[in-house]
Amino acid sequence: MERGGIIKHNKDNAPKTGDWKFMKPEVDASKCIGCGTCVNPCPEAVIELIERADGNKKKLAEIDQEYCKGCGVCAAVCPVKAISMRK
Repeated sequence: MERGGIIKHNKDNAPKTGDWKFMKPEVDASKCIGCGTCVNPCPEAVIELIERADGNKKKLAEIDQEYCKGCGVCAAVCPVKAISMRK
């Protein structure tokens, strides 16, 4: 691969590994500002910003727990500490 290349994650080809994790990230919807800071650092590419059900214009981070490995990077980079790691 050339320098600066981008590796795209394809969830369709990935095994569901979320059931073996020790810690699970949880998003506090009341704190999440929808900034997307957690999306790119995720090594498994399992975080996406979705429209909120309440009609709020700010988006909400959603984590696909079936593929998340519980590394905690998302919680570490969240500027408002809206993601916490739980057992």
